[in-house]
Amino acid sequence: MDQEIKNRLDKQDELLQKIYISAEKTRKYILATVIVTVVLFVLPLIGLAIVIPGYINQLTNLTAGL
Repeated sequence: MDQEIKNRLDKQDELLQKIYISAEKTRKYILATVIVTVVLFVLPLIGLAIVIPGYINQLTNLTAGL
């Protein structure tokens, strides 16, 4: 009986270790996705927020000279 319980606990420990490894891989994939999203979406938006006012200013100055 004791050996059976020990075998079950060892098997559960093995499965928990596999679940932990899988969860850590998933966490890393999600972190990479967030970083890529920030780099490819948020940073260009910030850049546009900086560039567009200057572009509008040049456009209005160009049209005001007509």
